[in-house]
Amino acid sequence: MNQILSTQQYAFSKLLAYRIQIVLAYQIMTVAVGWHIYEITHDTLALGLIGLAEVIPYFATALFAGHAVDHYYSRRLFGLLAAVMLCINALTLTLLAQGILTGNSSYWIYASIAFTGFARAFIAPSYNTLFAIILPRESYAKATGIGSVIFQTGLVLGPAIGGLLIGFTSKTITYALATALCSGAAIAIWSIHINEPKAVAETPVFTSIKQGLSFVFNNQIVLGALSLDMFAVLFGGAVAMLPAFIQDIYKIGPEGLGLLRAAPAIGAIATGLWLARHPINQHSGRWLLWAVAGFGFSIIGFGLATSFWVAFGLLLFSGVTDGISVVMRQTIMQLATPDSMRGRVSAINGVFIGSSNELGAFESGVAARLMGLVPSVIFGGVMTLSVVGLTAKLAPKLRNLELQQLE
Repeated sequence: MNQILSTQQYAFSKLLAYRIQIVLAYQIMTVAVGWHIYEITHDTLALGLIGLAEVIPYFATALFAGHAVDHYYSRRLFGLLAAVMLCINALTLTLLAQGILTGNSSYWIYASIAFTGFARAFIAPSYNTLFAIILPRESYAKATGIGSVIFQTGLVLGPAIGGLLIGFTSKTITYALATALCSGAAIAIWSIHINEPKAVAETPVFTSIKQGLSFVFNNQIVLGALSLDMFAVLFGGAVAMLPAFIQDIYKIGPEGLGLLRAAPAIGAIATGLWLARHPINQHSGRWLLWAVAGFGFSIIGFGLATSFWVAFGLLLFSGVTDGISVVMRQTIMQLATPDSMRGRVSAINGVFIGSSNELGAFESGVAARLMGLVPSVIFGGVMTLSVVGLTAKLAPKLRNLELQQLE
């Protein structure tokens, strides 16, 4: 038994090493690309287009990626593929920043962002499927908290490292570090040695995708949790506008951008550490709803803040509330999803949640152009609160959920 436990722990530690390195690389590139494009254009809409450039290829690929993970033997291979694709992307940006690639810099940047969208489609299905293979079911809630801490640590360190490197070194070094981290992620996932169960019987791809969609849309708890987070992220995408806040309102350098990008994740790490030791097993649905409402209030406060440190504190609190929401949603997804459908459901989750990050960035850019920077952020927070109210009314099974119902 101890041998089995140590083998599971060793494999899980490698999976976490993969996750943090790929998150660090992605976040460093995100900060660098945002600064890079705003430095070129000084246009909030250009920041919003970053999200749109990534979400279109991601949305087009995600469901097919989920099918592939469920129906082909090596889940590790798809995680490795994602890391290699991100590595190529980071290397391309490195060559652009160094001046080796010539031409319109904005076109190169948007093309690299689109390539990132294809890579991201495979990350979550691979990670979540390997998570369930490596760990026993009774460990899901605790391990989800640990995984959230690792993920949020990457969200803290990535923007901070990216902002500091841009400020004190160069964009070239920043992108080069992201390239190295992607390489490390590829090595970590390839070195996981587990006996992967045989994939489900081959099913026509569109039939397979339809089965996954049918499961999600006929499960009020899963659909309610996904919809709640999707619309909250869609309308609460204030982080995409941070380069404009930093340069136009707070009048400070890229180091400040790194700190503000890191603030939500700092709060989420603290939350994840607490939840790893004290899982929320009672009134789980109500906790989820209140957490998303708290996120909406913090975004409204951020939009009204005129002080850098007040804004930092409000974004920190948004991370605390978002941390509760993320851990609760991921635990619900792991417990409610059959093993044979984890890839597809994870991909659908990615379409709901992952694409909403980029669409939220686009929405924020368009709203900032139409309403102005500050009103657009306040509008997003108000819409988030409206989504919470609608979800509480339309999804009573989620509102009254206790996690024990899913075990």
